[in-house]
Amino acid sequence: MYDLETRKRALALIAAGHSLNSVSRQTGISRQAVRAWRERLEPLPRIGAQAEPCPRCRPSPGPPDDPAAYSYLLGLYLGDGCISDHPRGGHHLRIACADAWPGLIEACREAIMSVRPRGSVCVLRKQGCVMVTSYGRHWTCLFPQHGPGRKHERRIVLDAWQQEIVDEHPWAFIRGLVHSDGCRVTNWTTRLVDGRPKRYEYPRYLFTNRSHDIRGLFCEALDRVGVRWTTLTRDGEPLNVSVARKASVALMDRHVGPKH
Repeated sequence: MYDLETRKRALALIAAGHSLNSVSRQTGISRQAVRAWRERLEPLPRIGAQAEPCPRCRPSPGPPDDPAAYSYLLGLYLGDGCISDHPRGGHHLRIACADAWPGLIEACREAIMSVRPRGSVCVLRKQGCVMVTSYGRHWTCLFPQHGPGRKHERRIVLDAWQQEIVDEHPWAFIRGLVHSDGCRVTNWTTRLVDGRPKRYEYPRYLFTNRSHDIRGLFCEALDRVGVRWTTLTRDGEPLNVSVARKASVALMDRHVGPKH
């Protein structure tokens, strides 16, 4: 298996304008391998590798070592994450992140590595997005909300230890949910001033999720930090949580901010 530095050197040649055939001849590395590294730089984890003990599987189960990072990652997972079985055991945690937000991709990688420092993270490119992916044997221990079917079609309830982390780090949880299924937008409206319509613009945060339970967790966290919110419906069904009051938007800007 080629190490990370060898992979980076090969990709640097590609970036400098060399063809796959040229890089293969210069390095002795197959064209197929170099092409694959353009999609996934990091080596896949070894299935039998020694893993860091799971904090939930210890004789006295405890929280992850970095609860703030976990709270953020929990928000990302509930919004745009999934866990899938590996054919040789263990699981893949995958978080979908849009290509438009490289800062989000990096924040997701950092959160995963903070929660499981001895693990590995790779970025799998898809059309219009990437899947930030990490293999591990204990992702289902850390995210017991995993289960068959779509999240909005089943109950999503936090375990007591997860709720304690969210209560302690509500802004990290809110930030993860907004970074996955939320946005900061500029709305506008018109008002009559001296008999003439005048346009006003104002910022707003929106969170959209089809799961009643996940929206409820988001709203409970907003209540905890003093953010005022309202629910917007689509076709008569609640779908969006809106934060539009000036003081509440200022709080969100201070602790969350727009995606980048």
